[in-house]
Amino acid sequence: MQAAASLAIAPGLRAVVTAGAAGIGRAITDALIDHGARVHICDSDPAALDAFRAAQPQAGATLADVSDAGDVSRLFAAAATALGGLDLLVNNAGIAGPTGAVEAIDPAEWRRCLDVGLTGQFLCTRLAVPLLKAAGGGAIVNLSSAAGRFGYAWRTPYAAAKWGVIGFTQSLAKELGPANIRVNAILPGIVAGPRIDRVIAARALQEGVSHAEMERQYVNRISLRRMVTAADVAGMVLFLISAAGANISGQSLGVDGNQESL
Repeated sequence: MQAAASLAIAPGLRAVVTAGAAGIGRAITDALIDHGARVHICDSDPAALDAFRAAQPQAGATLADVSDAGDVSRLFAAAATALGGLDLLVNNAGIAGPTGAVEAIDPAEWRRCLDVGLTGQFLCTRLAVPLLKAAGGGAIVNLSSAAGRFGYAWRTPYAAAKWGVIGFTQSLAKELGPANIRVNAILPGIVAGPRIDRVIAARALQEGVSHAEMERQYVNRISLRRMVTAADVAGMVLFLISAAGANISGQSLGVDGNQESL
């Protein structure tokens, strides 16, 4: 009988994580470092970057907005120099975008949400792929959302960006598979933390209910009746880049307690 593949990641794996200084990105970055990876991150928040550098001085960090092509070029130049190549890109950066009726959404807010959450993944991927090919293959993990498989009233820019990530992921998996590059999307559900607290507050205001009632409604749409954590998402990244995930590509993988709807 063939032995089960290992869940360990390759020693010294070289990774870039976008928006890696806080939230889900920080959980992913810390998990990678804890498992022996060499990591270079970016973030658009200077204070978060300073805190990250203090906590993880061995990792590289660049102040960058992934929606800005110039910033992305600086990021990958710095990462390539520091790491000497690349084995993994985690496209984590994204923003919540506005909450509101479609006729009330400012077009600038729409564009900003898609620029960060979708175009930013394209800008990073186009520079990562030559490095991954030079390494003989590797992996790309794109962060989508449960909003990438459900309609999401009052959150149309966010849902549009996250559905776009799914199409981008599946297309890349076909395009890059022959180069031994695996591409998958993770779809977190309701992730406990300050960001979902802000989203719930905005949705509660939109619908005229209390924060507690809106949170109850969110949790009741999850089969397990609990939110997930950033560490849960980081665990899925580790699985996908381990030997156990060697033949997983083109997939949209929910980490959501079975989100039934949004």
